[in-house]
Parts: sequence; C-alpha cells; structure tokens
Amino acid sequence: MLPLTHEPLSDVTWFDTERVPLAVARHRQVTLSELRGLFDSTYAALGAAIGRGEVTPAGPALAVFHGDPTSVFDIEIGFPVQTPWTGPILSEDVTIELSEWPPGPMAALSHVGSYDSLGESWERLMSAVGEAAVGDPVALGELYVTEPSPDADPATMRTDLMVAVERTQGS
Repeated sequence: MLPLTHEPLSDVTWFDTERVPLAVARHRQVTLSELRGLFDSTYAALGAAIGRGEVTPAGPALAVFHGDPTSVFDIEIGFPVQTPWTGPILSEDVTIELSEWPPGPMAALSHVGSYDSLGESWERLMSAVGEAAVGDPVALGELYVTEPSPDADPATMRTDLMVAVERTQGS
C-alpha cells in the first residue's frame, strides 16, 4: 500500500514501497488545461464501476503522471486496489485498466490548500528529490487524501505528492 499518514507530511519524507496495484484510466498526450475534464469523466466512470462492484478501492483517489507535467504528458487516473483483476473494464466509455505504483524508494510531501498552489509544493519536493536521488524520477503521483468536492474548503484540502525514484544516493 502507498504510505498514507494520519497527519500531513510537512517535511519531505522518504519511504520504501512495494509494488502497489492500481485501477486506472490512461490518458495520453494531455496538457494541464485538459485535466479537469479528464478527472471528471474518469472519476464518474470509476464511481460507476465501484458501484457495480467491478473495482474495490484500497485507498484514496490518485493520479500518476508520466513525462513533464508542465508540458505534454501521459496520466493515469484511478485508485489503488488490493486485488488486481485479469482484464480491462469498460465503464461509461472509459477503459479502466490495471497498472501499478513502482516499488522502491519514494519521496512524499503533503500539500494542504488549493490545487492552484500545488506548484509550490511540487517545486519543494522535486528540489529535495534532485538532491537525494540518482537518475530521473520513475513516476510522479498525487494522492487525493481529501476528496475534492464542490463543498470542500480549498484551504483544508490535502494532497500527498509522491515521487518514485530508481535509487537514492548512497544506496
């Protein structure tokens, strides 16, 4: 399971993770401006699949970014699951597939506040990763600890930012 702490991580914290199975919808070659629509349609489809018992989440919603999130990138939107299944599920015209969060070293930091200020927290996390990791990040992830909703107070929303790396210096 991905490391989810009760209290927000105010400092960059390192974990060793196991392979974590994920139920995700993959979206290729997207930009930040497309994310709201992709999140809305994907989570509606995942919610329907959960309601039918086809997907059983084992933690909060997440997104895994592949590539440079400030440019054009691929994204996986979904949930961690305890038991992976054998094939894709089509739900509301969205294909839900098996993926995984990679095993190995991972740095994490909690962002508490509006999504509009996520960039500052990402910069802080990536700076720490750049100082301690060898090679490029393997995956970037956001774990939405506080469920986003129209009623949520943006000032109290918690998003755990995660970076999986191949290895750290000294390992």
